Amino acid sequence: MNMNMENYYTTRKDVFNRIQDANTTTKILMSLLMACFTGLMAQILIPLPWTPVPITAQTFAVLCSGLFLGKKYGCLSQILYVVLGVAFIPWFGGMTGGLEALLGSTGGFFIGFIIASYFIGLITEKYASARNFRKMLIIITIANFALIYIPGLAGLALWYNITQGASIGIINLLMMGLVPFILGDIVKILGAATVSKTLLPKE
Repeated sequence: MNMNMENYYTTRKDVFNRIQDANTTTKILMSLLMACFTGLMAQILIPLPWTPVPITAQTFAVLCSGLFLGKKYGCLSQILYVVLGVAFIPWFGGMTGGLEALLGSTGGFFIGFIIASYFIGLITEKYASARNFRKMLIIITIANFALIYIPGLAGLALWYNITQGASIGIINLLMMGLVPFILGDIVKILGAATVSKTLLPKE
């Protein structure tokens, strides 16, 4: 049993180090694969009748991008996701894409994806001891509810103001862009923290 656990820890560390030590071309390809994974998870979608922002699973991929690829290439994966989705790949939620998606009600969330991935990657790279479940749970929660939702809600408020010609109240804004997503986000945060505990070395 101890030998099996030792092999597990050694393999986990070797895989992580290979990702970190890969050449630039390989890391760019991994970033592209993570962008594809984000686009795939975005298709797990539940539309809500009172808001243009749907529930999707893509945030889980965003959180994992920083865990596996670090600040630079995790961030790159989300930049690729946004840029390629705007340019020609309809892999945003509901198989949508184009500039109108970036400028629409969810545009601010895309910006938040890039920031959150960088933040998680920065902590993951710099502090090996932070890769345990409890510490990473705190870090990912901050990334999710601050770094994604602040630009996301700001973008949603701006979109509402432009399209409706009126400002939106804070309660309505939170009901459209935050409150319906809290439970699902908690599940994704717990999942990402579990990924960190299980798959990332602690030294």
